Amino acid sequence: MRADARKNRDHVLAVAGAAIGEQGVDVSLRDIARRADVGLATLLRHFPTREALLEALLRTSFDELTAQADELETSKSPEDALVTWLRDCVAWTTEYRGVTVLMAAAIEDAESALHASCVTLRAAGARLLTRAQAAGAARTDIDGTDLFALVAALAWLGDQPSLASRAERIVDVVASAILTGAEGATKSSGTRSSA
Repeated sequence: MRADARKNRDHVLAVAGAAIGEQGVDVSLRDIARRADVGLATLLRHFPTREALLEALLRTSFDELTAQADELETSKSPEDALVTWLRDCVAWTTEYRGVTVLMAAAIEDAESALHASCVTLRAAGARLLTRAQAAGAARTDIDGTDLFALVAALAWLGDQPSLASRAERIVDVVASAILTGAEGATKSSGTRSSA
């Protein structure tokens, strides 16, 4: 790719990230093109579909969360690793309103541009959960799919203006429910909100 084309592509991605953060994943592609000061045809040349744009935008974050899971496996206790990853995953999903709906659909659709990234992310969380379960630190009646569903549910909570202030506390509650020792959940989650 030519340097000027890459610069245009990167600029469109930055603008798209800001627009999706403000308006959600259903923001108009025409609006993104207008904000990026490019024609719609230019945007579509780089990203022929909304999903292709979202995949390019989200892939880096998916890769970072997956790499973080790998690092947490070796740097933290099983329960701390799991709770840290859960918190960070939920925090990331609330940056882009509506992304969890797309992620849930992409998991089931092998043709989706987001499928591979979502499957890899779910597998990273499942590894952390399995490690915590093997250490006796997490309940054994949930699996990686359940954990992914919990991330989606907690992210939805953060998307609701009337409930967003409670989201962090609810993450603590869910972490406590996943871990077999409430002491570990409190230690991993830090200070609890009294709101």
